[in-house]
Amino acid sequence: MNRPQHPLELLAPAKNADFGIEAIKHGADAVYIGGPAFGARYGAGNDVAEIRRLCDFAHRYRAKVFVAVNTILHDEELEGARQLAWQLYEAGADALIIQDMGLLELDLPPIQLHASTQTDIRNPAKARFLEDVGFSQIVLAREMSIEEIGKVAAATTLSLEYFVHGALCVAYSGQCYISHAHTGRSANRGECSQACRLPYTLVDDKGKTITENQHLLSMKDNNQTENLLALVEAGVSSFKIEGRLKDLSYVKNITAHYRTLLDQIIAADPRYVRASSGRSTFTFTPQPDKTFNRGYTDYFANDRQDDIGAFDSPAFV
Repeated sequence: MNRPQHPLELLAPAKNADFGIEAIKHGADAVYIGGPAFGARYGAGNDVAEIRRLCDFAHRYRAKVFVAVNTILHDEELEGARQLAWQLYEAGADALIIQDMGLLELDLPPIQLHASTQTDIRNPAKARFLEDVGFSQIVLAREMSIEEIGKVAAATTLSLEYFVHGALCVAYSGQCYISHAHTGRSANRGECSQACRLPYTLVDDKGKTITENQHLLSMKDNNQTENLLALVEAGVSSFKIEGRLKDLSYVKNITAHYRTLLDQIIAADPRYVRASSGRSTFTFTPQPDKTFNRGYTDYFANDRQDDIGAFDSPAFV
């Protein structure tokens, strides 16, 4: 008896419809994009007409479009969020990425719901709760190890999404209040001030300066190139690239890089299949080191590592 093949999805960021189209051309099986409101990346919003244009292109190749509606909402915003959900559904969006559980109480369209990384999913109990309330896919916390991911996969039938590349936060996603404390701008409202990328001076309890003018909270960038097969075997099915505010060269280069790696895994194992139609060819050799990064780390994938900080500078190295 032949077992069904397991689709592996490469999920790329789309600052706008044009970026999303290029991501699909460079190998993305799905893209995620912000709508006109309620997205956790200020400055990365798009009107519904642009999202419709992206959906029309994506669906030619059985690629998908996920729209981020992933801020915490005020009560007076719930009706606007409900109306937006219907507009996005009618535009062809395949899923909504959400954080605020209040949305589950609304009259939503029959569209898949993905739990945002802002919901801070790092154990089987949280995953089971999200499955029970109707989510189809969850974005796991970046801080999880491959072993921990395997335990979540064993406890749920949800599709597991995991960040394989891009910026890292010093705090658990959805649980960071540094920006709000410093500036009144909340990361959970899409207004992160990037306080973790600023320089700080560290002083001990006696007033002695330990280090001065260092970026003590700034992390290196995530790069799971060497762990991709292990993540597949642990149960991850959607491989997410961070970067809705990154430039187009980054999107093309990093998407092509992971497309190449996933294609190699798929070619070597008949259990797996690409999540969208067609194949991707490139006129360049993807090189992650050539586009924006702060130095790379695989973070906690293989348990806690040393040298994960970009303390000297948060700029491109």
